[in-house]
Amino acid sequence: MKFTKRQAAKLLASAAFAASFAAPAFAQDDKTKIGFVYVGPVGDGGWTYEHNKGRLAVEEHFGDSVETVFVESVAEGPDSERVMTQMALDGADLIFTTSFGYMDPTINVAAKFPNVKFEHATGYKRADNVSTYSARFYEGRAIQGHIAGKMTKSNTVGYIGSYPIPEVIRGINSAFIHARKSNPDVQFKIVWAYTWFDPAKEADAAKVLIEQGADVILQHTDSTAPQAAAQEAGNVVTFGQASDMSQYAPFPRVSSIIDDWAPYYIARVQAVKDGTWTSTDTWDGIGAGMVGIGEISDAVPAEVKAEALALKASLADGSYHAFTGPLNKQDGSEFLAAGATADDGTLAGMNFYVEGIEGEIPQ
Repeated sequence: MKFTKRQAAKLLASAAFAASFAAPAFAQDDKTKIGFVYVGPVGDGGWTYEHNKGRLAVEEHFGDSVETVFVESVAEGPDSERVMTQMALDGADLIFTTSFGYMDPTINVAAKFPNVKFEHATGYKRADNVSTYSARFYEGRAIQGHIAGKMTKSNTVGYIGSYPIPEVIRGINSAFIHARKSNPDVQFKIVWAYTWFDPAKEADAAKVLIEQGADVILQHTDSTAPQAAAQEAGNVVTFGQASDMSQYAPFPRVSSIIDDWAPYYIARVQAVKDGTWTSTDTWDGIGAGMVGIGEISDAVPAEVKAEALALKASLADGSYHAFTGPLNKQDGSEFLAAGATADDGTLAGMNFYVEGIEGEIPQ
């Protein structure tokens, strides 16, 4: 079919007119869309709060070139798979799944959406489009353990465990090893809450430990409820978990482990935007800045604070490893010979207590 000049001009004008309406939609499609799946509420004051700070840092860094979405308080299991699937269907280019129990759901959903990139926190299963990442929280536990051993007057330290997975067991062992180094008489009492975030359960666990004589409480759960329980009891030392929890400083919270996810999140989003993203496993600690140590308050004696900061420095520069022999397992068998250090494979699958910890790991 041939067109006159006037007809051709009309067609070009119509095309330009249609394009002017379509342009915003194409601009929207150019954005990188990132999803975050959270196990707790963004206001938990701990784990999820810090992951959400990382999300906000992504928005601030990239501005209008990204769009982030999140769903909070997603139960580990089938419901998380539904949430991830919906994010992928809604056009997410990259999805961060931020709890250990999301591991299998992440792998399942990733297999259905090979063009979507997934990042799973604290897990170990990977695929071509699934990366894993975590922090060496046990380094921070070592510092907490040293302070705890020095601060306890009853020689009883309480520990609130979430779930008996390697990450939590590593933390208990690291804290105990360094508490014992600073105070050979210290004992640990452990209560398993079987939750990441449940303020009522966490408060009850803290109260049980205090009733059992603990005057220092460590936690691997996400709310500030144990801090509040300790404050109410009086003369009980606590440490912030995942976030600073500085509202309870200078006492009972005397320091904290802080998870800083922002640099990692920004780097991984940039990789997606650049087309350089590949499946990797990242496990960084104090040296890389992924694990921070909150300010040690003046409630801690000056010499203990100095020792803790020296320990932090040695962990950061690699001159000291938190799991250095001689160390035995709980049953008395050798774990590490004198001077030997634990390899990452052993740490990643840790399923035993070290010698001196009483009680059994729940199955």
